[in-house]
Amino acid sequence: MQKRLSTILFLIGIAAVVVMLLTFDVSFTELWHFIRRFSYWLIASVLLWGMLYGLNSLALRTIISDSGPCPISLGRLWQIIVSGFALNTTIPIGGIGGEPYRVMELSKYIGMERATSSVVLFAMTHVFSHFWFWLTAIVVYLIMVVAGQLTFPVVMQVVVIVALLLSLGGIYLFTRGYKYGLIRKTIRLVGKMPVLKGWSQRIEDKHGESLKRIDCQIAQLKRQNGRAFYESFFLGYFARILQSLEVLFVLLLFDNGMGRTFAGYVYAFIVAFLIIAFTSLIANLIGFIPLQMGGREGGFALSVSAFGMTAELGLYISLICRVREIIWATIGLLLMRAFNNK
Repeated sequence: MQKRLSTILFLIGIAAVVVMLLTFDVSFTELWHFIRRFSYWLIASVLLWGMLYGLNSLALRTIISDSGPCPISLGRLWQIIVSGFALNTTIPIGGIGGEPYRVMELSKYIGMERATSSVVLFAMTHVFSHFWFWLTAIVVYLIMVVAGQLTFPVVMQVVVIVALLLSLGGIYLFTRGYKYGLIRKTIRLVGKMPVLKGWSQRIEDKHGESLKRIDCQIAQLKRQNGRAFYESFFLGYFARILQSLEVLFVLLLFDNGMGRTFAGYVYAFIVAFLIIAFTSLIANLIGFIPLQMGGREGGFALSVSAFGMTAELGLYISLICRVREIIWATIGLLLMRAFNNK
């Protein structure tokens, strides 16, 4: 059954990658010219994300180790992380494939209950760090505006307000979830929908005790082992900060009047950080689209224009991110298939 589900997820993911390749905003000739022109930066971007997946693997291992022995090698965890993110970015309704796949693979080593609680905790910490990432970006952006380094147009005022409400609301909800557990409350909330009421009740009747134990494990991570919680959180948060280097590569390539001084590099990194933060906000708001087609490109276009940069620069940033994403999605899907056949 697990192999059949893994195969279905693999085929859906491959189909999404093919769709993405066929729906680029540029021709294949232009895309090949872009890849040749930016080949070194593209390689750097791909290697950077290999390291970012490594940081997420360490975060997942920290969570697993908190509830008992971790018999899984870091390399295998890295593969599960990479394949999980590949499914998250290729299957519609963002994240519907990655988490079940991770539970399925981890359960082979640590059992279904520990695997479920570990993956839920990892996903919660991952999203929790995203809210703090956006909140940090808002603070940095407002500081830059007050310092006279950036403008504050109406569009960005709306983006900042939405980001602030979403970040603070998300931080509050996840803090409550870490304190009291989240699984049973989520299932009961889903059960309030007329069509899913029966499903929700059946899940509670059949798995009530297991869900209760999973919620207890979620609450215990922060309450009883703050070190493990903060370690996994900061690994995810630090990975998001480092993600800004991908945009920094393109900004330095085009220079944009930032100069080759220490202050220029610092300014370029701050701008890259803000571009990634506001773009990811827009992309996550429409995360049900496969590979977030259109949302990320629109986010980059809006972000670079807010910082007084050209649309061409936004196109190049979105292209290098899109090509890198397709490369890693393909790697993740192939790795998933390879381990599924063992």
